[in-house]
Amino acid sequence: MLRAGSIVTCMACRNLLPSRMGVKFRVPLQKLHPLSRAIHHRYNANSNPQRPPHCSAARHYTSLSRLPMRPPKSRSGGHGYQQHRTFWVARLAARLLKLRYIVLGSAVGGGYTAKKTYDEWKDMFPDMSQYTWIVPDFVWELSENIDLAKLASALPEMEEIAKLLPDMEKIGENFTFLKSLLSSETTGESALRAPDIPPTSASMSDSSDKQFKKSSDKEKVDQLQEELLRTQLKYQRMLERLEKENKELRKVVLQKDDKGIHQRKVKKSLIDLYSEVLDILSDYDSNYNTQDHLPRVVVVGDQSAGKTSVLEMIAQARIFPRGSGEMMTRSPVKVTLSEGAHHVAMFKDSSREFDLGKEEDLAALRHEIEIRMRKSVKEGQTVSPETISLSVKGPGIQRMVLVDLPGVISTVTTGMAADTKDTIFSMSRAYMQNPNAIILCIQDGSVDAERSIVTDLVSQMDPQGKRTIFVLTKVDLAEKNLASPSRIQQIVEGKLFPMKALGYFAVVTGKGSTNESIDSIKDYEEDFFQNSRLLRDGMLKAHQVTTKNLSLAVSDCFWKMVRESVEQQADAFKASRFNLETEWKNNYPRLRELDRNELFEKAKNEILDEVISLSQVTPKHWEAILQKKLWERVSTHVIENIYLPAAQTMNSGTFNTTVDIKLKQWTDKQLPHKALEVAWETLQEEFARFMAEYKGKDQDDIFDKLKEAVKEESIKRHKWNERAMDSLRVIQHNALEDRSITDKPQWDAAIQFMEETLQSRLKDTESVIEDMVGPDWKQRWLRWTNRTAEQHIRNETKNELERLLKLHDDHTAYLANDEVTTVRKNLEARGVEVDPVLIKDTWHQLYRRHFLQKSLLHCNLCRRGFYYYQRHFVDSELECNDVVLFWRIQRMLAITANTLRQQLTNTEVRRLEKNVKEVLEDFGEDTEKKVQLITGRRVQLAEDLKKVREIQEKLEAFIEALHKDK
Repeated sequence: MLRAGSIVTCMACRNLLPSRMGVKFRVPLQKLHPLSRAIHHRYNANSNPQRPPHCSAARHYTSLSRLPMRPPKSRSGGHGYQQHRTFWVARLAARLLKLRYIVLGSAVGGGYTAKKTYDEWKDMFPDMSQYTWIVPDFVWELSENIDLAKLASALPEMEEIAKLLPDMEKIGENFTFLKSLLSSETTGESALRAPDIPPTSASMSDSSDKQFKKSSDKEKVDQLQEELLRTQLKYQRMLERLEKENKELRKVVLQKDDKGIHQRKVKKSLIDLYSEVLDILSDYDSNYNTQDHLPRVVVVGDQSAGKTSVLEMIAQARIFPRGSGEMMTRSPVKVTLSEGAHHVAMFKDSSREFDLGKEEDLAALRHEIEIRMRKSVKEGQTVSPETISLSVKGPGIQRMVLVDLPGVISTVTTGMAADTKDTIFSMSRAYMQNPNAIILCIQDGSVDAERSIVTDLVSQMDPQGKRTIFVLTKVDLAEKNLASPSRIQQIVEGKLFPMKALGYFAVVTGKGSTNESIDSIKDYEEDFFQNSRLLRDGMLKAHQVTTKNLSLAVSDCFWKMVRESVEQQADAFKASRFNLETEWKNNYPRLRELDRNELFEKAKNEILDEVISLSQVTPKHWEAILQKKLWERVSTHVIENIYLPAAQTMNSGTFNTTVDIKLKQWTDKQLPHKALEVAWETLQEEFARFMAEYKGKDQDDIFDKLKEAVKEESIKRHKWNERAMDSLRVIQHNALEDRSITDKPQWDAAIQFMEETLQSRLKDTESVIEDMVGPDWKQRWLRWTNRTAEQHIRNETKNELERLLKLHDDHTAYLANDEVTTVRKNLEARGVEVDPVLIKDTWHQLYRRHFLQKSLLHCNLCRRGFYYYQRHFVDSELECNDVVLFWRIQRMLAITANTLRQQLTNTEVRRLEKNVKEVLEDFGEDTEKKVQLITGRRVQLAEDLKKVREIQEKLEAFIEALHKDK
């Protein structure tokens, strides 16, 4: 049958192929479908009647096996056989048509199901057209402002990149070779441990072949390492080129954005928001004596270990002052690094931008930092805890906040304060004890590791090393000086120091010259590590070297710490705010929450209102006060040095001459000074009076210290105009030279002024005499008091001298020596021992009282003497020259008071107001002064509330921006 099938096909199989398919060739039986072969064998059973089992098997294993089994019919004739064959053809065609419909229906149903699934998935996606506003405008306009086609053409083709890729097959072969080599060496070593066998010529030749093969293997290993290093350098150069192009592209985009092309509001970056929070916290910590736990990168290290150089490499500019071996960092410097279009630096409290691309701006920035450090250091100290805040922006700079601390020292040298070492240690601990602070530990690689102090300090603050990054500087010098380079490997692997760290880095910060630029230092660092045996021999790994890798690692660690801790800190400040607000409501429910600055502004307005009130004082009030105070100041000099010496002369001519001389001397030397002193004191008293009166009008007692300090400082700064003294001297001299009294009221006023003055002096003199002699008999009886022994002697002396005055009413002002002797002897006769000096002192007071009493009597007589004075009559009984003297003094006082009043109202009050404003402005700029003068729990509570609210708001804004950035 197989032979027959190979020649011809059965009629049933041939009828399965439609005639339109155009099949005209004969198909072998072996290539037919099994179903066709089964059908073929069934209808060709008569060809080989000896094989019936084959037909039954075909029926059981084909799809037609389900047809009903019929007994075989006898084929008596050809007609019956043709009907039977036609029946099976019809049944087969029906089956095939049914299969076609099933396939067609399945295709239609599957297509509909796929379309429905696609529509459901499409509906599940949100409408992204509503969120197009999130994308900045400049992104949509990039194609207009930047030639993207040109940029795409500048990028390397895939074929060029493929050429740079290493031949992985060759590297695999080399590694396989290395593996076999190492295994052969291992077997060779084990063979060496076998018992010694005497060498033969064959063994000698084999050993020489092995040595040659071993040397060739080492050469292949070296070649493989060099090839790997070259491949790595190719990748590095390509990445640097791409980063440079990306940096330039970002710079162009940022410049276009800064120019305001898109007319949109510029938002602050994440790092700027975070830096503002740290600035506020820095002030808050110094005032409130608390410590926040927000992350920042704390740079610590031994002195001259290269801390500042590492920070400059990260900031990509030499911004810090430099010195040879001396301490340059004297206070903490907070540097906020962020990306920007231009490489600039700016202080927190200044609007000046320093262009870091210009050498003169760099020099000015370094000088400004040095000045700020020296100003922050108090007298007698070497370092200061005050933080200098600086921001640096530039293309490609990693975003983070770093704090550069003074270097840790082991010995206090000459010129330093005694507590410098302890101050630096305590300052470093204060920054490192923050559980979220990242510690950047800088170690000098050019000195012995055992000399390091900072590693012990860091290991104390972070024993597990969960937030410490170790940096080994000056690796180039270390490689030259160390005899064993493996020591460097031990350091960067954390096996030499007891401290632990997240990562270990090795950097080179230049050749040690202060004139090196950042680019030259980068080139030197790259060249060093390319040629260094440390990297070539595998002692250092590629990701552990260069400051660029260091800055990337520090930035990643910083932002990871920020995201993990900032929300917890925000919750802490929220709780603190609630506690402070509750305390304020309970203690000061009816007062506004005014902080120290707001209270100062309120007090400033009150003080300025009080100064303006001085200009509302009437001229009459000014002149009355000035005249009264001036006479109180000069009355003693006028009576004792001018009037009494002149009145004791018996001649009117001598009296007038003496008076004129003494008045001239007094005016030239003392009177103008006294007048200006009186005017200045009067101005102060009036100023203080107005402030005291204003205090009664619901004034806050919290301003008392401030107002007193402003008044004292204003008075101290005020200087009277010296020209006013010269003009006042001339006016006073002219007033005293005038002797002509024009009318009777002036005469009467002079007599009244003289009488009041003499009565006042007489009263003072009687009080002195009463103190000298003690109480009289009436006081002794009523008050039960007695005289002392000295008072008894003075009383006896007084009685004796009064008897002398009664005998000589016109006695001179001084006792003669014989009169003193007579008085002393008379007292001794009564048993009173007295000293001559005591007699003269008692006589001076008694004669003064006697003279004043006579002058008052003469003053009363001169009330009717104006007529004689006006007519120039000469009458010895009515020589009223003393009245004319007092009129001259009174007129001089009135003219001086008027002159001083004009100067006060026109000049000095305005100058005082100006001084007060200057003092208030100075106090307003001096924070320490305000803290000293405006104190109390109320002020401190308002200050804390303001700070906590500001910090909380800034933190919430930062957290919101941080979530958007994710």
